[in-house]
Amino acid sequence: MKNILNAKTMMAVVLGTLLTAGNALAEETLGQKVQQAATTTGAKIDSSLQKASGYMDDSTVTAKVKSALMDDKGIESGDISVSTTKGVVTLTGFVPSQAVAAQAVAVATKTEGVQSVSDKLQIKDNATQSVGSYTDDAVITSSIKAKLLADKIVPSRHVKVETQEGVVQLSGNVKNTAQSARAESIAKAVSGVKSVKNDLTVTH
Repeated sequence: MKNILNAKTMMAVVLGTLLTAGNALAEETLGQKVQQAATTTGAKIDSSLQKASGYMDDSTVTAKVKSALMDDKGIESGDISVSTTKGVVTLTGFVPSQAVAAQAVAVATKTEGVQSVSDKLQIKDNATQSVGSYTDDAVITSSIKAKLLADKIVPSRHVKVETQEGVVQLSGNVKNTAQSARAESIAKAVSGVKSVKNDLTVTH
C-alpha cells in the first residue's frame, strides 16, 4: 500500500513538473512572438517615417541646390529654376552655354539629398537680344501667366513660365497629362509665341 502511495506521489510530481515546463515553454514562445511582432511593427513605423520625411524634405533639397548654384561663380543661377520631387531635382531655365548647363548639373548632383538630376536647361542664343526683344518676351510671359491663372484646369501656381526670344518654356508640376496639354495649348495661343517647350512634370 505504501509503495502504491509513493508511486502516485512520484507520478504527481512528474506530471506537475511537465506541466510547469510546458507552461514556461508556452510563455517563452508567446513572449518571443510578441517581441517579434513589436520589432516588425517598429520597423514598419520607422520605414513609414523615413518615407514621410523623404517627401517632406524636397523643399530642403531645393533650397540646398539653389544655394549651391548661387555659390558657384561660373553659373548665372538667376536664370535657373530648381524643383524637387522625391529627391529628383529638375533644372529648367536658360543658360549661356552647354558648359554652364553641365556645371549646373554637376553642382546639383553633388548636393546632399539629391538622388538624381533631370537637365531641362535651354541654351540662350548667342546673339545679343535687343531691348524690344526683352520687352516682347516679358509681355508674352505675363500674358501666358494671366491666362493660366484664369484657367480652371491648370494649377497655375505650380507652373513656371519663361520666354526667350519668343520661345516659351513651361516647367513645374501638374497632376495629369490633361493639365500639361492644356497649359501648352494656352501658351501656344498667345500672340508672339514662336514655340513652346513643355517641361512640365506629371505627378500622380
